[in-house]
Amino acid sequence: MLRRNLITGAAAAGALGATTLALPAQAAPKPRRVQTGLDRLVADRFATLAGQKVGVVSNPTGVDADYRHLVDLIHESGRVNLVAAFGPEHGFRGSAQAGGSEGTGVDARTGVTVYDAYGASQAKWEELMTRAGVETVVFDIQDVGVRFYTYIWTMYTSMVAAARLGLRYVVLDRPNPIGGRAYGPMMTPEFTSGVGLKEIIQQHGMTVGELARFFNAEFLPAEAGRQVELEVVACKHWKRDMFAADTDVPWVMPSPNMPTPDTALTYPGTGLFEGVASISEGRGTTRPFELVGGLATDFDYHWSDRLNARDLPGVRFREAYFVPTIAGHHPPLLNKLCAGVEVKVTDRAAYDPIRTAVAMLVEARKYPAFAWRADAYDPVRPYWVDKLTGSPRLRTMIDAGADVDDVVGAWSSELADFERRRRPYLLY
Repeated sequence: MLRRNLITGAAAAGALGATTLALPAQAAPKPRRVQTGLDRLVADRFATLAGQKVGVVSNPTGVDADYRHLVDLIHESGRVNLVAAFGPEHGFRGSAQAGGSEGTGVDARTGVTVYDAYGASQAKWEELMTRAGVETVVFDIQDVGVRFYTYIWTMYTSMVAAARLGLRYVVLDRPNPIGGRAYGPMMTPEFTSGVGLKEIIQQHGMTVGELARFFNAEFLPAEAGRQVELEVVACKHWKRDMFAADTDVPWVMPSPNMPTPDTALTYPGTGLFEGVASISEGRGTTRPFELVGGLATDFDYHWSDRLNARDLPGVRFREAYFVPTIAGHHPPLLNKLCAGVEVKVTDRAAYDPIRTAVAMLVEARKYPAFAWRADAYDPVRPYWVDKLTGSPRLRTMIDAGADVDDVVGAWSSELADFERRRRPYLLY
C-alpha cells in the first residue's frame, strides 16, 4: 500500500505541475584549518634557517598546504643555503618499495645532493652530515603514529648524530593522523631493532615534534652524551582528538603501502600480520592493512563471523577475498587467492586498532595453517612479531590460549607509565 501511495502521489504532483523537492543532505563537518610546521616556516620566510648551511631529512610528504615540497620551496626562495637532502626508507622522492631506498645522487629538480640514509647508524649519519658540511638539520616527514614505522627512527638516529657533532636540529611538526591517544605494549631493550630502537609504546599517540622532545630528554643524554640543540616548529590549531580526516592537511602517501588515512587507522594493529608467515597484510592490493588473509584453501568466512560476534568497539569485519601482487613478507602468497577479512572502522574514536588486531590473531590462531614468521638471520630472536610488539609476550600468550582481555591487560601498567612519562613533552 505504501509503495502504491507513493507512486500515486508522485503522479498526482506531476499532473498538478508541482515541483519535487529533495530533502537537504546533511553537510559533512568542515575540516579544521591546521597549519603544519612547514606552513609556518614558509609564512615566516624561512627566518629560523637564515645564515646556516641546511640539510633536510624528508620524503614526498614534506609539502605545504599547496603540495609544494620543502626542498623545492627552499631552493626557489634563495633565502636558505641548502647543502644536502637525506632520504629515508622508500627514498627522498618516494620511488622505492618497503625495505628499499633510492641511493645517493643529485636531485634533478634542485641540483642538491641527496644522500641515501635508510638504515644509517649514528656513525653513518655523522659521516654524511660532515661530508655535506651541514650546520642545521631540518626534519619534515609525515609519520603515522606507530613504533614500527621507521621514519621516527630515522629522526632519532640523525638527532643523535647531530648532538655528537654539535649541530642544530629543527623539526617541522605535523599532526599525528591517528590522533593523540596511546595504545599497546612497550618495547623492551632485548628486542630493539630497526622497527623499534628505543622503549616507547607501540601506538605512541605523539607527533614527531613531541617525540623529538621526548627522545632529546629521555634518550640522547645517555646515547650522545648530551642533548641536541632542538627547535620544534609546532602546528597551529591541531588538537589531540583530531584524526587526519578532521583536518585540511594534505595527505601524501608516506610510503607505497600507506595510500590513505584509513590505512593509517588500521596499521598499528594489522601491521602485526607482517609477523605471521601464513597471512598477508594486503600488500599489493588497493587496501593494504585493511585487507588481511591467508590462502583460500586454509582460511574462510568463519574468521569474519567469529570476529563480528565479539562486537568489538568501532569496527566491523567483512568476509573478503584478494590476490596479493607484492611479495612483501609473504612470498608464498604472491599472486595466490587469499581469504580473510576487510577491517571496516565504523567509529574512529571508539576503535582500538591493537586490541582489534589481538582479537584477529586469537581467532586466526585457531586455523591449522596459522604460523608465526621466523627469520633465520636472527636465531636468538627469530620471531618477527616479537620485534614488532617489543617482546615474546603477545606471541606466547596467544599460543598458550589466552583471550583478548588477558593479552591486552598484560600491558596496562606499562602503557600507564608511558602516558605519565610522555606528558611533559606534549605540545597540544
